[in-house]
Amino acid sequence: MWFKNLTLYRFNKPFSVDTETLEKAMADFRFSPCGSQDISKFGFSNAMGKHGDTLVHSANNRHLISATKEEKILPSSVVKEALDEKVGQLETEENRKLTKKEKDALKDEITTTLLPRAFSRRSQIQALILPEQQLVLVDSSSATKAEELLALLRKALGSLPVIPVSFATPLEQQMTDWLKAGSAPAPFEIQDEAELKAVADEGGIVRFKQQDLQEDEVLAHLETGKQVHKLALHFGQSVAFLLGSDVTLKRLKFSEEFRAGNDELGNDDPMARLDADFAMMSSELVALLESSINALGGLEPTE
Repeated sequence: MWFKNLTLYRFNKPFSVDTETLEKAMADFRFSPCGSQDISKFGFSNAMGKHGDTLVHSANNRHLISATKEEKILPSSVVKEALDEKVGQLETEENRKLTKKEKDALKDEITTTLLPRAFSRRSQIQALILPEQQLVLVDSSSATKAEELLALLRKALGSLPVIPVSFATPLEQQMTDWLKAGSAPAPFEIQDEAELKAVADEGGIVRFKQQDLQEDEVLAHLETGKQVHKLALHFGQSVAFLLGSDVTLKRLKFSEEFRAGNDELGNDDPMARLDADFAMMSSELVALLESSINALGGLEPTE
């Protein structure tokens, strides 16, 4: 349940939704496994996985949702091999070359035949809806996957007025200023990883990892005009992450000390522990984002 990445969206129109309304809207789009002829299926699943029985889990007006995707694994090489064999057989029997239309029809037939025997794989993606902050946090480093979840939610609700989060001042400019100054605004601390890019498209990219970013070697690249596009940061004593100029927070890692905050509950009641962990995680993410927005000078105004 602990989020590992954040792709951020904000509502560009006032939005509020209660747990009951959200649950009811999502129910018609519940996940169901692939049938014999399905290539993929995507739908909402229990927010708390096997320990829960609702599509939405809420605490303090913060809503956790989850979606499951199942995809059939049918390698293109397998389809091509079967198609080539069939095409060769028919062209020999009929003593002519098959048209593209005929080959496409054969490919569809072969795919239909192979699908029931194909293996499948499942993946899950979670999101946190924050009506009070007018934000949606998707636990994914991929904008494409995040948009897929939002599209499903939009279909369920009828509308979902969200746009990617953007800041009034470009992040690469601000992170570059932080690194030049040798510190980030409290409660953030610069760690030992960064990616620098030249402003020009054809310019170079330099990556530093497990290195003191105040060393001359690093600062020299800033002097030549490179800007910071990724910067490892720590939020207080709770969360480490890699901030990207594309407004993503990747490799989110909650400290062991922070995660141990609910250890006194034990694990005898898994649902109670998950609920407590969710409340703690969501509260810290809200604090992290509010501090980030403040440190980065505020969001870009919406029209």
